[in-house]
Amino acid sequence: MISVIGKIGLDFSAAAGSGVTVAIVGWLIVFAVLTLLVIVFTQIPKLIYYNTRKKLRQQNKQAVVTDDDLHIAGDVSAAISMALYMFFDEMHDEESNVITIKRVRKTYSPWSSKIYGLRTWPGK
Repeated sequence: MISVIGKIGLDFSAAAGSGVTVAIVGWLIVFAVLTLLVIVFTQIPKLIYYNTRKKLRQQNKQAVVTDDDLHIAGDVSAAISMALYMFFDEMHDEESNVITIKRVRKTYSPWSSKIYGLRTWPGK
């Protein structure tokens, strides 16, 4: 068997190392993509802000320069979020929240009968 493997040219010691290589390359790809996504998501607001300022310049309007105008206080954010929650909560139908359980008379079913589940001994 060993001579057959040697003639074919298979080397299992090299194949065992390739699993580690595949795992390392997989981890590197995942971390590279996650890093790229972080960079993209942090740069998107800057690009949107840049495009907005560019459009305002073309219309000869003043762009917002200070960050004080862009800042929203915490209580205002809480009020807005509560209003949105209440608005979307009213869109659902009003339920009575009462559960009614009616007993149903079950008919006989041989599927749960023990006499069919037990093994019967053959007669003499």
